[in-house]
Amino acid sequence: MPDEKYTVLVVDDDRDITRAISIQLKKEGYDVIEAHDGEDALDMAMTKNIHLIIMDVMMPKLNGLSALMKLRERKNIPVIMLSAKSESTDKVLGLSMGADDYMTKPFESDELIARVKAQLRRYVKLGGADSAPTGDELVCGDLCFNCEAHTLTVRGEYVKLTATETKIMELLMSNPGRIFPAWEIYERVWGEDSFACENTVMVHVRRIREKIEINPKEPEYLKVVWGIGYKIEKH
Repeated sequence: MPDEKYTVLVVDDDRDITRAISIQLKKEGYDVIEAHDGEDALDMAMTKNIHLIIMDVMMPKLNGLSALMKLRERKNIPVIMLSAKSESTDKVLGLSMGADDYMTKPFESDELIARVKAQLRRYVKLGGADSAPTGDELVCGDLCFNCEAHTLTVRGEYVKLTATETKIMELLMSNPGRIFPAWEIYERVWGEDSFACENTVMVHVRRIREKIEINPKEPEYLKVVWGIGYKIEKH
């Protein structure tokens, strides 16, 4: 049972699936809201106090990926995407568009619940999306990470990061110059054993670069050390 009552939005045009997921979530003590197309999901996410979204990719009116893109313009709510496609390119696409996690149908309900709990822990620990800046700071050149509010400014401008991106930046900026292999980033940020995690980490790093670098193709801060891992360059 969660310590606080969190609300999960479950979005799928297959009502049997939304009903089954809702039953499992309610057993764990979560409040659940259902939607059956991307437009309704987006409207609910913008108007209701939602803590996490589980959303299918293929839906009428507005598909899950399009809804995700629109959501990310305004909100940093954790999003777990569901898809019947198992190809890694689809997973990379979903992650690159702002998803925090991605599951392929069919899936075990226990695994889904575990991922929901992990995403909520990370999101709540990081204080949500709109924390006020207070506390100690990590400074690296033009990057400034507030350790208490878990916020990042770049060249004086606040940068919107998802909960997962924030945790990655906190890890790397706490250890400037240290190279972290993808498996270690995954285990420390996701809190799970790493397995074929390279694409997942790579996509999140790419998204962070697009937000913090003047030229993401020639990064000044978040660098890859080929064959080893990733680091924040010392400044």
